[in-house]
Amino acid sequence: MEGDTRVRSFVDLRAFADTAHPPATGDYRTARAALPLAGGPCGVDLLALDGGTGTVDGLPGDEFVIVLAGSLRLGGVTLAADACAVVPAGVAFDWQAAPGTRALTMRHAIGTAAADTVVPIDTAAALTPSNPPLAELLVGPTPSCRNHTDYLSSDGVFICGTWDSTPYHRTTMRYRHHELMYLLQGSVTFVDESGASATFSTGDIFLLEHGAQCSWDSKVDVKKVYAIWRPAVA
Repeated sequence: MEGDTRVRSFVDLRAFADTAHPPATGDYRTARAALPLAGGPCGVDLLALDGGTGTVDGLPGDEFVIVLAGSLRLGGVTLAADACAVVPAGVAFDWQAAPGTRALTMRHAIGTAAADTVVPIDTAAALTPSNPPLAELLVGPTPSCRNHTDYLSSDGVFICGTWDSTPYHRTTMRYRHHELMYLLQGSVTFVDESGASATFSTGDIFLLEHGAQCSWDSKVDVKKVYAIWRPAVA
């Protein structure tokens, strides 16, 4: 939002979902309440569908979806609670929702499809070694990190997948991206530049905002699903 001078930080998305007020009626495109974020081609919504079916001719950009309650079929992919998928830009799909379905979405509003069908996030996929945090930011031992990428946008700025790590403590750094995280295992504590802190644990869903300056401290192994929007100029 233009003129927004608030401190960028972490956002508990399950808490947002509990307090948001989407329209009482609507379809996949319209039954939404938006999380207030700084202006740009990335947004986070609560989607609330009390049953129903429909067809979407194509979204303007890629969209990550995680179901909180109920179930949601997107094309040939059916998502139960806590399951995730990516709807690529421009891909037409039918949808069907069970009564009381609620989901969080994170969208990259501009793009061309990097796949021709809905892509499920495979949390059981084999992970391969990935780069640890920068050595100059670490307090203590270097962790062992692994990753599996399920989706990478055609412009390279929207990426979704699964990542894990052994415990580590990282000092404050500026996030050059929005990152939605869904913790599959473990817990992590963040402290932002104002001194506010929060600990997220298994099952929590949260957002680190673009521009946030936060530390990371995980004392146990962590595994997460992630959706990252990283602009070309951060």
